[in-house]
Amino acid sequence: MDETEFWEHVDSAREAAEGDPEEQADLLVERLTQLDPEAVAVFARHFESRFNRAYRWDLWAAAWILLDGASDDVFDAFRCWLIGQGREVFESAAHDADSLAGLLGDFDPELDGEAEDLGYAADEAYDQLTGTELPDLGLPEPPEEPEGVPLDLEDDRALAERLPKLWDRFRER
Repeated sequence: MDETEFWEHVDSAREAAEGDPEEQADLLVERLTQLDPEAVAVFARHFESRFNRAYRWDLWAAAWILLDGASDDVFDAFRCWLIGQGREVFESAAHDADSLAGLLGDFDPELDGEAEDLGYAADEAYDQLTGTELPDLGLPEPPEEPEGVPLDLEDDRALAERLPKLWDRFRER
């Protein structure tokens, strides 16, 4: 499975789920169980490498703004959700988190921004196919601290300066 196929699985599940993250995760598991276990492991590698790549201060700040706060666990679920939004949104946000202001349509913090179950879709599919856990993916250990310039997430002024478009569009709801 190459990167294009990875994104096709993510996108087709999101479209079929009409944006519902829980439904997207369920559909993704269904789709992955139609593949062989090695393909599921490759999908998991693609997902995990993007999950680790999104461990950035600016994306944490974006999650903080969009969700009105984001603990470690909430940020993990946000990164899963971000991957679930597809290649264009993910790549744009990974390059410039402030671009989310123009990429996101309606955003309801009660429904959007958290998709923890997407992060477990490959694990669940692999287990269903083999009855065992996914093997080690052979990826480097994720960084202990987010990449990029650190930021005090509780400092509204710093958030507004770092991500002005996102702040202007979503902070004053």
